[in-house]
Amino acid sequence: MNAQKGFTLIELMIVIAIIGILAAIALPAYQTYTKKARFSEVVLAASSVKGAIDICYQTRGEGDLANCDDFDKVGGTQAEAEAGDQVASVAITTGTGVVTATGDATSVDGKNYILTPTSSNGTLIWDEAGSTCIVAGLC
Repeated sequence: MNAQKGFTLIELMIVIAIIGILAAIALPAYQTYTKKARFSEVVLAASSVKGAIDICYQTRGEGDLANCDDFDKVGGTQAEAEAGDQVASVAITTGTGVVTATGDATSVDGKNYILTPTSSNGTLIWDEAGSTCIVAGLC
């Protein structure tokens, strides 16, 4: 007797169902991963401005953050900070030195990254509180 070899319809349906479940789990995780990778450009833009403010504060801040709360005072331009494709805007709040970088509305949903400086013993301590990227899991 010759035995037939092959898969039954039920076996094929089970394999297709398993592949569908795995794809349903993997796709959202992949989309979050790609947004997080794109958002790293926004974090980098804010970090470069943060570094410029730190240097300004240490060299000519004289203990007053108001001496370093503008792009002209820290020796950079806003256009340089906003040069990335994923960066919509980068701003320094006058008087407080808070750095706010906002991502592109389409690629990273317009989430922002906020760095708030606090002066402590002649140095600046930075805090990320208030960033919308934290809730979204992008930073």
